[in-house]
Amino acid sequence: MLMTIVAILVVLWLLGLLTSFTLNGFIHVLLVVAIIVVLVRVIRGERPF
Repeated sequence: MLMTIVAILVVLWLLGLLTSFTLNGFIHVLLVVAIIVVLVRVIRGERPF
């Protein structure tokens, strides 16, 4: 489930970059959240993807 959330966040971020619609930086916040989730998985010793 966690990886599904990460994938959705990354897709939304890419969509935001492609359409130049950032909602005052909201898309970039989603990217940061996705990166943090991946880092937490790595620190826990799980596969990141």
